[in-house]
Amino acid sequence: MNEQLTESLENYLETIGMLVRKNKIARVKDISKELNVKSSSVNIALNVLADKGLIIHEKYGYVELTKEGKRIADDIQHKEDILFHFFADILGVDKDIALKDACRMEHTISDETLAKIIFFIGKISKNSIKNNK
Repeated sequence: MNEQLTESLENYLETIGMLVRKNKIARVKDISKELNVKSSSVNIALNVLADKGLIIHEKYGYVELTKEGKRIADDIQHKEDILFHFFADILGVDKDIALKDACRMEHTISDETLAKIIFFIGKISKNSIKNNK
């Protein structure tokens, strides 16, 4: 699916993915608690995600990611992980601040900029390995 998702919908997908990895299941009340929003807001977002073919959700049942939904959720999490590592481990930003910044930036960073950060991290890592020999 190439259609752009809002930051909010991406957060829902990412949260569902995290809950499934952590608990093997995702439920409306868990998503609500994790995102600190009302269950009614979760249900509205889930309806939109279901209409886009990114989740499967039976009313009062578990929430499952479709193949495409999982791909998008994993991509968002991957971006966050890279940004967090860059901020916290490379730049030395406080871990709480690094996580908040990574969470916000994962939604807007371009593929080109992310690729340059990954390249930079690779160069830094290779240089530190060479210097430690």
